[in-house]
Amino acid sequence: MEPRVAELKQKIEDTLCPFGFEVYPFQVAWYNELLPPAFHLPFPGPTLAFLVLSTPAMFDKALKPFLKSYHLQPPRDPVDQCVSYHLRNVREKFPELQMEVIADYEVHPNRRPKILAQTAAHVAGAAYYYQRQDVEADPWGTQHIAGVCIHPRFGGWFAIRGVVLMPGIEVPNLPRRKAPDCVPTRADRITLLEGFNFHWRDWTYRDAVTPEERYSEEQKIYFSTPPAQRLALLGLAQPSEHPSTTPEHPSSMLTKPQNPNRARSWLSPSVSPPVSPGP
Repeated sequence: MEPRVAELKQKIEDTLCPFGFEVYPFQVAWYNELLPPAFHLPFPGPTLAFLVLSTPAMFDKALKPFLKSYHLQPPRDPVDQCVSYHLRNVREKFPELQMEVIADYEVHPNRRPKILAQTAAHVAGAAYYYQRQDVEADPWGTQHIAGVCIHPRFGGWFAIRGVVLMPGIEVPNLPRRKAPDCVPTRADRITLLEGFNFHWRDWTYRDAVTPEERYSEEQKIYFSTPPAQRLALLGLAQPSEHPSTTPEHPSSMLTKPQNPNRARSWLSPSVSPPVSPGP
């Protein structure tokens, strides 16, 4: 890794890793080459970027202290506010640098996502993005099958939180880190995608690999609670008059549409943006 990249990565890790985050560098070109122009990041290909994800430790190390110390702004999601706070801290560590931070949930005025989080995680080598196209002769016919990222150490027990872009810093010789293919067999990929799409409430798809750490029961209760009721769960707001009756599918939390047509992938001009795994 180039010395400057290593230095920047270390500084960002020093800011984020104590709070349960991980950081992975990548080139904008690696991301853009997989997507149609409408989804490109508007920077030269060699521009340096960092993918930020949260591990199970983030709940205790970042979210709980944030809830105790800072004023929340309902109705915005507490986790989103916490992540934004820590990403702002990264920006403040580099006042001399031009930096753009894009959270995973940010969208353009036309509702198109500003970043396709799972694609970014894949090209950064953080987590392998398993899609229907990765299953030869798949068994699903006309059914809609969404893809999901799996982390080599945490399985599905993580969340992609955003990217940090460094306009003006170009790294044409940055070594490319390949996302570990930790679900290599057809049978296991079918099990993973069916678990994510049809049985996500039982959490088992997240154990596609044996994880070093899982969400605590407290976290599972929090993330299983419909977003509109989470502030009430924390004792920070009254529940909605018309609460949702079921927790959301992890892929719906980001309101990013999917296209069920198997022929359309992240390389297709008519692709619908992939979603991030649930928190």
